Amino acid sequence: MRGAIRRAGTAVLATAVLATAVLAVGLVGCTSDSDGDDAKAEACTDGAYAWATVTRTEKLTALADPIRFEKETDSYSAALKPVDDTVYRPRVTGAPEDVGAARVIKALGAHLTVEVPLAGPSDTVRPEDDHYFEVGTADLKGDYYSWGEIALVEADFTYVCEGKSSKGHVLTWETTGSGFLPCSSPADGEAGRTAARETCPADSAAVKQA
Repeated sequence: MRGAIRRAGTAVLATAVLATAVLAVGLVGCTSDSDGDDAKAEACTDGAYAWATVTRTEKLTALADPIRFEKETDSYSAALKPVDDTVYRPRVTGAPEDVGAARVIKALGAHLTVEVPLAGPSDTVRPEDDHYFEVGTADLKGDYYSWGEIALVEADFTYVCEGKSSKGHVLTWETTGSGFLPCSSPADGEAGRTAARETCPADSAAVKQA
């Protein structure tokens, strides 16, 4: 699984929807090869992208059973169980033949100025039955919740080269991770809020503010 594991008390990614169509900076260039008198078709591999309807969403991928410490505890290991059998794979439709899915995803990452490269065509996130979140900190007491998540990114694009354009769509992700919080602390992201509603007491702050 790619991504960063979150420690106890960290905030999860907030869901954001960007409705924009920005023309990415890029050079329009084509290369061509010929073999004797037979000229091969031109290949545009350095065109420009226009991105539209870029959407970030969080999905809950795993969930721990309700956690309660009757007395102070200094460490805990939460077993995270898959919430369903969904397998996540990056997907690019409409990628220019001479560009390919990997370059399209890389271009989207550059447009978003992400710190960690977006998941590429070879990346996969599968449900895991032996996934754990371990926390070591003082004074664990009361009700807690723990979960796994994936931060998805979707976008429509138009690729322009030598006056010709093609349209496509990208689905990938920025990070995968885990969270662990007391039920007295609401989560920032949708995955954490869903986890709180599923496992925390109904009168807890995490549920009331979910």
